[in-house]
Amino acid sequence: MTAQSAGAAPPLAGKARSLTLLALTEVLALGLWFSATAVVPELEADVGLSAFQASLFTSAVQAGFVAGTLGSALLGLADRIDPRRLFAASALIAALANAGILLVDPATAAVPALRFVTGICMAGIYPVGMRIAATWARGDLGLLVGLLVGALTLGSASPHLINAIGGIEWRWVIGAASAGAVVAAVAISGAGLGPAMGKAPPFRPAAALIAWRDPALRLANIGYLGHMWELYAMWSWLALFLVSSFTAAGVQAADASGWARLVTFAAMALGGLGCVAAGAIADRIGRTAVTAGAMAISGGCALLIGFLHGAPPALVIAVCLVWGITIVADSAQFSASVAELSDRTLTGTMLTIQTSAGFLLTLFSIHLVGWLADSFGWANAFAVLAAGPAVGVWAMLRLRGRPESMRLAAGRR
Repeated sequence: MTAQSAGAAPPLAGKARSLTLLALTEVLALGLWFSATAVVPELEADVGLSAFQASLFTSAVQAGFVAGTLGSALLGLADRIDPRRLFAASALIAALANAGILLVDPATAAVPALRFVTGICMAGIYPVGMRIAATWARGDLGLLVGLLVGALTLGSASPHLINAIGGIEWRWVIGAASAGAVVAAVAISGAGLGPAMGKAPPFRPAAALIAWRDPALRLANIGYLGHMWELYAMWSWLALFLVSSFTAAGVQAADASGWARLVTFAAMALGGLGCVAAGAIADRIGRTAVTAGAMAISGGCALLIGFLHGAPPALVIAVCLVWGITIVADSAQFSASVAELSDRTLTGTMLTIQTSAGFLLTLFSIHLVGWLADSFGWANAFAVLAAGPAVGVWAMLRLRGRPESMRLAAGRR
């Protein structure tokens, strides 16, 4: 019995309806990832969180996601279980873990533990959502995955908008995010699986190693790692950099903080739109062309932005917006490339391995940028991020020269 026949959706669940529902459930469920991060300023004021405790609200989720994706990949869960059921179970457990924050002292170790559980469950939501989208691809895989990564990006941006607006009691934010994930867990059952859904493979833990043994997949994954080296470090530190830069340029402290949050939100939100646009373009001109081009521009911004510290705010904002668009526009195309280069029966496992490795790398780059900023200043801190796109461009151009690249974007590479 295939995953599609087990509890298959009604025949009326066509492509447009299924993908619309999938995008909505992804947004609702992925809100859990950043809900606790959004309320850290309020918790710092209410219970006196230390800087280390505050950082755990985010890093515990990242660590949990890495653990969850590794376990899922080794067990082949994304390919051996109906992805809608895996999504639903993951969203429900994550919602309960997130709601558990309301029952404990926010300053205790219980919160990072609950956030770690939430991260584990994200492994059954984010890459599994891409797996579902891939089953519907008919020459538009880049656009479909771009829509999902765009949803993730908008979810990532939302805490900065909430912080800029202010006035929302933190318990309501946590509760609303948990409720949204419960709705997602129920609603995902209405999404159908497309005709490209492969048969469930046998249990083979060693299949996860194919992601690195296969030359074309290895190059696609190296490109993704270069992208991830830059992405989350930029997302994590951009707001703080902007506060410092605006203040150095003579902006009042209160105004500098508010503008920094709004600019960070705008840069990240525009990146979400960039994901969708880049997906549509990549389906027409090729994945390696779009990824290499986007990384070249974002790497240039990484080299430049730190040296603009204290420059006129309009110039800094302009560079930040370009950086925000290009730094994530290519993200979905790495996943689309892996899906197109993989055996159909192992697509879910290959996507899970890719995201696991990428998010593991972010734990290093995020902390490295913070240390460099404190020790050597912002120019050196952000400049080191350009190494990731440089390696990524090399990998994708190497992939473009391989015969397997003709499987990308219907031969457009």
